[in-house]
Amino acid sequence: MAFIAHLRDDFAERGEQWENPTLDRFLDALAAWIDDSPGWYKNFQREMPPHEDWAFFARALSAAVVYE
Repeated sequence: MAFIAHLRDDFAERGEQWENPTLDRFLDALAAWIDDSPGWYKNFQREMPPHEDWAFFARALSAAVVYE
C-alpha cells in the first residue's frame, strides 16, 4: 500500500515528467515490463520471484478496477 501511495504522490508532484503519464500508456508499459522481466532479473543476477507473487499482483490490479 505504501508503495502505491508513493507512486500516486510522485505522479501528483511530477507526473508530467513520467514516460507513461496516462493510464493506457502506464498499463502498456506495465505489461511490457512484466513480459520482459525475466531478462531484467537475469541482467541483475537475481532470482525471478515465485509465480504466486505475479498472481497476487494480477489479482490486485483486477481488484483495483472495481474496489472502492
